[in-house]
Amino acid sequence: MKADLHMHSTSSDGTLSSFDVIKRAKEHNCDLISITDHDICTLVDENMKVAKDLGVIYLPGIELSTTCENSPVHVLGYFRGNSYNNEEIINYYKEIRLARETRARKFIKNLKEFFNIEITYDEVFSYSKGVVTRPHIAKAIVNNYPEYAFNEVFIKFIGDNSKAYVPACELSVKDGIDLLRRNNCVVVLAHPTLLKSHIKEYVLSQDFDGFEGVYFRNKPGEEEEFRKIAKDRNLIITGGSDFHRIVGDDTHGDIGEIYIEGNDLTKFLEIYNN
Repeated sequence: MKADLHMHSTSSDGTLSSFDVIKRAKEHNCDLISITDHDICTLVDENMKVAKDLGVIYLPGIELSTTCENSPVHVLGYFRGNSYNNEEIINYYKEIRLARETRARKFIKNLKEFFNIEITYDEVFSYSKGVVTRPHIAKAIVNNYPEYAFNEVFIKFIGDNSKAYVPACELSVKDGIDLLRRNNCVVVLAHPTLLKSHIKEYVLSQDFDGFEGVYFRNKPGEEEEFRKIAKDRNLIITGGSDFHRIVGDDTHGDIGEIYIEGNDLTKFLEIYNN
């Protein structure tokens, strides 16, 4: 079996609907997938039906935004049963939607102040069908300033090291893990390769079930590093493409390009079904 456990749809910052994501997964020979949109898990019943009809196993998931020392840390949660519909999680979806709107407005203000880049919230929101995220801001910038490429916008204007950067939320890594655990999730650190060096040791020491050690942007030797830490702590290793399909974005993979199988998948399913 081939499992891609990290991908996005139009419910957050992907460009394909969840139904088309599932169809693409089938076309790319994935047996098991999880759609892990940013800070929301939606259309689960509908996704289940589409996946079942296509012979794909679909697990409801989420990529939770947390922070550590003002740096982003993303945490993947894989919901068991119908825990994605718990009252606490539903309330979180509502809170984060409002928080992300506030964040986008701060980004827009900072872009004008620091870079004389002018976009409006209505422009940004027009690209979103769910939670407003940085790629929606990037699309608005590229639309108004076509001299900039999508990747360039991220690096120069809205990346983590930009003067205009605004953290996604104030939820700590520990609080994010606790939120997912209370709501019956398998909890996995997303793309540890992207952790800032000054928080890496602390974040890796937190109470995860595993690490996303198989990832598109791993540097040489990092998969082995994450596997060793996971083995020493009896944690699982997951992997995924982090599919978005955004034009001009070469920082993410295509569905099924990055995946886990064999022993990694067996261990994941053991803990998921426990």
